[in-house]
Amino acid sequence: MSNDRQKHIECFYELLNELEQQLGGARMLSECDGRMGWPQRGVYFFREPGELRSDTGSGPRIVRVGTHALKTGSGTKLWTRLSQHRGQARSGGGNHRGSIFRRIVGVTLIERAGHNYPTWDNGSSAPREIRERELPMEQEVSEVIGAMPFLWLAINDDPNPDSLRGHIERNAIALLSNHGKEPLDPPSPDWLGHHCNRERIRSSGLWNQNHVDEQYDPAFLDILERLVHEMGAAA
Repeated sequence: MSNDRQKHIECFYELLNELEQQLGGARMLSECDGRMGWPQRGVYFFREPGELRSDTGSGPRIVRVGTHALKTGSGTKLWTRLSQHRGQARSGGGNHRGSIFRRIVGVTLIERAGHNYPTWDNGSSAPREIRERELPMEQEVSEVIGAMPFLWLAINDDPNPDSLRGHIERNAIALLSNHGKEPLDPPSPDWLGHHCNRERIRSSGLWNQNHVDEQYDPAFLDILERLVHEMGAAA
């Protein structure tokens, strides 16, 4: 099974390399805005400086996979979700209560440095005075996430739990995750996620908690290949 998984990961990265060529290269959120012609909906794949593949080839490894609008009737657009992860361009702050990515990166930075932010990772909203006290931490999170190159794949399907975007997200995470498996392309010794208080982050090697313990369906790679080719044809 491990040999099969290695081959499937190699195939996954070959498709992402093709996607990157179509996009003209990866982007960084710190350099992005809403006027860049984003598709309405899609799946995104984040990398991280210093995190490289070691078992399935060369080049950067993916550290987070995500999508949006999986609830029926949701109007969230791809850029809306990415901008929630990026934070506020002007102040450098953000809202970790509206982005699980920001939340877990912030928790990890706090754990590593021993910062005192007792209100972080607490609740889905907070009054203004608490958010003002948290601003330096939000700015640090924005700096870390803003420096992560990412790719995106347009999949303009309707918002619902069974969407094709959700299918790609779930299976990509399950494929790349090392949680409970023989590690492939493990994180570097200096990976920030080693300091996270979420065991699933540490064991998976990803900034994902959901789907890291699931089995992937190799057939999703055929779907991914078709979607990448369709995106290239539409460019």
